[in-house]
Amino acid sequence: MRVLAKVLVWLLDNTSGDRTEINLTGPSERDVWAHMSAEDDACTSETCLERTGGACPFFRAKQASLNAHLLIVNHALLLTDVAVGNRVLPEYEHVIVDEGHHLEAATTDALSFRLTKFDMERLIREAGGSSSGILGHSLAATRNQIRPSDFALLNQKVERATDLIFRLQEQTRLFFDALAEFVAFQREGQPTSSYSYQERILPSTRTQPGWDAVEIAWGAASETLALLIAILGEIQKGAAELFSDGVESLEDVISNLGNLYRRLTEAESMVGSMIFDPAADYVYWVEVNPNNNRMALNAAPIRVGTLVEKYLWHEKRCVILTSATLTTHGEFGYVRNTLSADEADELALGSPFDYEGAALLYIANDIAEPNAPDYQRQLDRTLVQLCKASGGRTLVLFTSYAQLKRTSKNISGPLAQSDITVYEQGEGASPNALLESFKSSERAVLLGTRSFWEGVDIPGEALSVLVIVKLPFAVPSDPLVAARSETFEDPFNEYHLPEAILRFRQGFGRLIRTQSDRGVVAILDRRVLTKAYGRMFIESLPQCTLRVGALAELPSATAKWLGI
Repeated sequence: MRVLAKVLVWLLDNTSGDRTEINLTGPSERDVWAHMSAEDDACTSETCLERTGGACPFFRAKQASLNAHLLIVNHALLLTDVAVGNRVLPEYEHVIVDEGHHLEAATTDALSFRLTKFDMERLIREAGGSSSGILGHSLAATRNQIRPSDFALLNQKVERATDLIFRLQEQTRLFFDALAEFVAFQREGQPTSSYSYQERILPSTRTQPGWDAVEIAWGAASETLALLIAILGEIQKGAAELFSDGVESLEDVISNLGNLYRRLTEAESMVGSMIFDPAADYVYWVEVNPNNNRMALNAAPIRVGTLVEKYLWHEKRCVILTSATLTTHGEFGYVRNTLSADEADELALGSPFDYEGAALLYIANDIAEPNAPDYQRQLDRTLVQLCKASGGRTLVLFTSYAQLKRTSKNISGPLAQSDITVYEQGEGASPNALLESFKSSERAVLLGTRSFWEGVDIPGEALSVLVIVKLPFAVPSDPLVAARSETFEDPFNEYHLPEAILRFRQGFGRLIRTQSDRGVVAILDRRVLTKAYGRMFIESLPQCTLRVGALAELPSATAKWLGI
C-alpha cells in the first residue's frame, strides 16, 4: 500500500515514468516495484497497448526508438540488449559508449545471476495451479472455448504441473534451509558486521561438512524442477497450437508461460552449475544480508573481454569508447586487456580546463595511516574545520559506508552550530534527491560512497571543496574481485592498482565541471606520499597546483584559494 501510494502521488505530475524520480527505500519496496515495473518479464508491447492504450511511458519510448535516427541509452540497457540477442533495441551498426571505463562492470552485471528464496517463491506463485496463476489462467481462457477432449488434455497437464509445483515448493524450502545451515557453520565464530556476509563457493567448499546435505537437497529439487519445466513447455506448445487455431484468449498465457519457462530454466541451470558443475569462467558465492538474513545465490563471469569482443567489437561496424578515465598512468593497456580491445585505435586528448589555475590539490602529510587508531578522530576534526572555513559546499568521498556513518554522526553536531547541514548517503533519500538537496542548500556538506565517486555533476559554487578520505581500492575479499585477482600474475599492480587509479580519477573529476569552476581537492590518505605506488595516483591527475602540508593548515589554505 505504501508503494502504491507513492506511485499514485508520483504519477500526478510525472510523465517520464523514470524509476530514479520516485523514492523507494529498502528491499521490500523494491520487490513491490518489480511487479509493476516495465522490467517485469510479463510486460510486452502487445499487453501494454491493450491495457493502457499506449499511455505507458516505456511503450511510448520504445515506439519512438523504432523511428529514431539516434538512440541514447544507458549501459545496462545496451548490455541487456546484447545479452538477449538484440531483442530490446532496434538494430544498429554504430555505437558510442560514453564513460567507457564502465563497460566491463555493465557487461558483468548483464551476464550475472542472482536468486533468493523469495525469487523462487515468486516464480512458483506466478506459476500457480489449477485455480490460480498462469496455469489457472490457461484453464480459464480455454474453458468453453475448445473441444472437451482438448480441454481434458490441458487440464490433465495442468494438474500434473500443479502436483510438481506443490512438491517443488517444499523441496526448495529444504534446499535453502540446508544452504543456510551450511553457511551458518562456515560463519561460526566470525564477528557480526553491518556488511553482507559473502561465502565464495570453491572446490574446497564442496568438501566441507554439510555440503553433501546441500547437494542432496538441490538434487531432489532440480529433478522436480526439470519435470516441471518439461511439462510447462508442453503446455505452452499446446496453447500455441490452439492460438493458431483461433483461440485468441491464449495470447497472454503463451507469453507468460514463455517467460516463466525461461526464468525457471535459467534458475535450474545456474544453481545446478553452482552446486554440482561449476563453469571455469564463472565465480559463485552465497550472500547473506545483515539486516534481514535474506540469502542470495550469485554467479558472475570472471572475465568479460571475450564476450565484449564477440558481441560488440566483431558484431558492430564501428564502436567508439570515450571517457575521461580510460588511461592509468597515461596508458590504455589496462582497459585494452579487460575488454579484449587489442585491435582498437587509441587517442588521448588534453583537458579543456586550466587545472593549474582552477584546482588546488592539497595532500595532508601528517595524518595517521587509514587503519590507525587516531585516524577517525583526525578525520572528524579536519572535516569540521575545513567545512567551517569553506562555508560548506563540500563533497566528501568515502570507500566505506560504515566509516561514512561514523563520520556523519561525529561532525553533524559541530557543523550544525555553524548552520552547515550534513547530507549523508544511506537508506533514506535516493542519490538524486540528496544531490538536489545539496545543490539547493547554501551551506551544506554531502557525504557519499561508491555511487558519488562518478556521474555527479555539480558545476559552479555549489561545490568548492572535494575531500577524498581514502584511496579507493576494492575490497580484496569480494568474491568477484578475488576471482579476478587470481587471473593475474601480479594482482596488485596489474589489477587492484589500475582499478583504484581509475576510480580515483573519477572522484577527482567531480570538482571542476566548467571552465569557470574553481576549488580544492583534499586527499586525507598519506599513502600517496609514503607508498611507492602513491605517485602513480598523483601523476594520473591533470597538472594542478599541488601543495603538501599539515592538516592544521588545510582550512586556511582552502579559504585563501577560494578567496573567502
